[in-house]
Amino acid sequence: ADDVRDLAQLLAGRKHIEFNIEGNPFHGLVDIAKRVKPHQCTLVPDEESASTSDHGWDLHASGEALRTCITQAREWGVRVSLFMDPEPEAMTWAQACGADRVELYTEPYARDHGTHAGATTLARYVQAAQAAQAVGLGVNAGHDLNRDNLPDFLRALPRVLEVSIGHALIADALELGYTQTIQAYLAACQLSSAP
Repeated sequence: ADDVRDLAQLLAGRKHIEFNIEGNPFHGLVDIAKRVKPHQCTLVPDEESASTSDHGWDLHASGEALRTCITQAREWGVRVSLFMDPEPEAMTWAQACGADRVELYTEPYARDHGTHAGATTLARYVQAAQAAQAVGLGVNAGHDLNRDNLPDFLRALPRVLEVSIGHALIADALELGYTQTIQAYLAACQLSSAP
């Protein structure tokens, strides 16, 4: 939580840089968002003991409680993204909860990329993104996206607004350095729009 406050202070003078915080709203994230007012809060259903996310929200079970958190965040001018599995039928529920965006959980895509199951898995993401966009939600994506699988993903889902690639980016930066890594990811994103 101290890091979030420090980053908010650092970014206060840099209005051109978007600030997104991510975590479980039932573990103190809403209170942090109220204090720092980031541009976006990505609400993730991870447990306190989890080292990383491994599934999206079950809105049948958590929708009403999330709706309260989303309403509060939006009152503070914070955009809300819900971390979701690629289930087209769930996108209407996400919109009904008041979310602005969904972040599609992409570990299954990353796992299947380059295998026989890859095309079928990717088709699920295309359908989920189309369902989200059809009800007015923006689409983000994240989890295990990297320089190798990102171009194919963005080519199939051309209207993705942002991707979370922090883990892969840092791992690559340890080997390549930050400047070269950022350039490589920008090139990967540009490959997605190549014919």
